[in-house]
Amino acid sequence: MSEPSPEGERPAPGPCLGVDLGTVRIGVAVTDSARTVATARGVIARCGEEQRDHQALARLVEELGATLVVIGVPLSLDGGIGPAAGRVIAETARLAAHLRVPVATVDERLSTVEATRRLREAEELPARRGSPGARRAGRRPPAAGGARLPVDATAAAVILQSYIDRARQA
Repeated sequence: MSEPSPEGERPAPGPCLGVDLGTVRIGVAVTDSARTVATARGVIARCGEEQRDHQALARLVEELGATLVVIGVPLSLDGGIGPAAGRVIAETARLAAHLRVPVATVDERLSTVEATRRLREAEELPARRGSPGARRAGRRPPAAGGARLPVDATAAAVILQSYIDRARQA
């Protein structure tokens, strides 16, 4: 997948924005400024106009002070570029033209599966502890403030965490 900047250069320090470009919703996550942990932020509902969706992402980049955007590309299981990956790659190029920060892509195979697993584990945790507030199966755990966290946002966090973990090892 692509690097955020020319070889030998590092992106500016600061938080990264992780993006899962779904067809109905765009999942977003953000790191802390030290880029150690990715946290699901929420979703942007697609409005039917790609340019407006990109403007919403650009505003979020500015609001969060993000210095890098990381977008997950859904490669096929064999690593090939299927229709979904092709769509994301093409949209990523158009989005990058609207942003004032570098854009990197990362292989996101199975990120939604991992996000779903994490959400299920999180909702089962209170039940395992015998908590009176244990959640019923099939419901998503609450996010900060009590709102339910969509799987798209958690997938964006999985994507972003894999990127920052790999960058730390490099």
